Amino acid sequence: MWARVTSIGLKGMEGYRVNVEVGTYVGNDSFKIVGLPDAAVKESKERIIAALSSLGYVLSGNKIIINLSPADQKKIGPMFDFPMAIGLLLSLHEVEAVIPEDTGFLGALSLDGSVQPVEGLLPAVLAAKKQGIRRLYIPFDDHLPVLDFEGLEIIYVASLKDVIGHLAGQWVPSIFKKMDEVKVESSPYLDFQQIIGHAGAKHALEIAAAGEHHVLMTGPPGCGKSLLAESFPSILPVLTKEAQLEVLSLYQLSRNSYTQSQLPPFRSPHHSASWVAIIGGGQYPKPGEISLAHQGVLFLDEIGEFPRKTLDMLRQPLENGFITISRTHATITYPASFVLIAAMNPCPCGYAGSNAHYCTCSAKQIRAYQNRLSGPLRDRFDINLALRPVNLTSAAGIEQPGEPSRVVQERVKEARERQYDRYGGEISNSRVPYEVLLREKPLTGAQQSTLHQLAIKKNWSNRTQIKIIRLARTISDLQASSAITDQSISESITLNTV
Repeated sequence: MWARVTSIGLKGMEGYRVNVEVGTYVGNDSFKIVGLPDAAVKESKERIIAALSSLGYVLSGNKIIINLSPADQKKIGPMFDFPMAIGLLLSLHEVEAVIPEDTGFLGALSLDGSVQPVEGLLPAVLAAKKQGIRRLYIPFDDHLPVLDFEGLEIIYVASLKDVIGHLAGQWVPSIFKKMDEVKVESSPYLDFQQIIGHAGAKHALEIAAAGEHHVLMTGPPGCGKSLLAESFPSILPVLTKEAQLEVLSLYQLSRNSYTQSQLPPFRSPHHSASWVAIIGGGQYPKPGEISLAHQGVLFLDEIGEFPRKTLDMLRQPLENGFITISRTHATITYPASFVLIAAMNPCPCGYAGSNAHYCTCSAKQIRAYQNRLSGPLRDRFDINLALRPVNLTSAAGIEQPGEPSRVVQERVKEARERQYDRYGGEISNSRVPYEVLLREKPLTGAQQSTLHQLAIKKNWSNRTQIKIIRLARTISDLQASSAITDQSISESITLNTV
């Protein structure tokens, strides 16, 4: 007459345990779902009735009440179809089995009783692992990677009939997908070797990749800003297994596909995109571009054309690595740890300071254009690059071919590993707390004195001084130096104050 099974609810990327409590009583035919269900959950009633009827189960003559606990959390989506159907069969004694509380069920139902994948299945599986679920029944999904977690047994099922048989001990499905041979994906990104010239800019981007520093590139149209930005992901290390699952989870929640699972994502929204598209939002907030760029790159071309309000909203995620979206129905936090690459022209016409074109902008127009980036946002760029056009004819004749991305990527990977070893976790120089940065490898007394004198002379803020130290630490890591060198400090000052 009463049964309870376990499922998982989602609140953004965070999951929580949901107890599906089912009571069946003799009485007039009725079927009620309570516990703050949304429209998709309320419609589960019809899907469950049809699915069970297709398997020969009769529900007439019963008053059915299903409570999704905790009752104060909004339940969204059809992923509760499957656990509600199992709970109903248990309460009717159609299935005689003892299901432990650490066994969970996730999936939607078709009218024929088959179990179907749902939006947010991957983040729900990751949440189940965190919630202490030890056995999980889910539908098979070709779009998911191999899910093999220590302490979590995943059982893939195709229909309710399969589950009923397995609970009765009559059928044992394959627990895991067969491990296919791991293939390294070919990179779709432009190779560094294909870019002519810009040796200094390439080196600066290598530093940015090694320490996850944000970069602002300024230069006239056609000087190579977009080309450099589009090649930047090619020198980033491939994603770890945990990072891959996190990125795929975000894409699932946003209903976007992401095929390059091993490679860091690259997002390049147009400047006409709304702030909701960039930051995320909606009645039930979905991830925006900054979350889809998590563990990868967000490229804002013509950043001066983006609305000021949208740009200032980037300040929190750039600082914290996550974004919190508050709405009437929910407050959701999504990860947003990315490298920001921004490009802009020096003035409205684009040719201020150019030797090849005449600038038609007044000093007032140039100042107004530059002020489209607020001071606090501009201050969050660790590297400032002033680019000039490359003479392709002369450069192609005298310049040696540059290094391929895979060579630069290897150096970046080694520099990252030095940082991970130093800080005891996957955290880079740009994100580690400042006190930890200095505690691990402090500056010498002479270096501190030099920086202090320069800060007074040039009127640097505390943030600028910290950025210089972070950059110097990354440059030293690329040089395999255990201490911050004087040369790295000098170079970091040049990169930050161009």
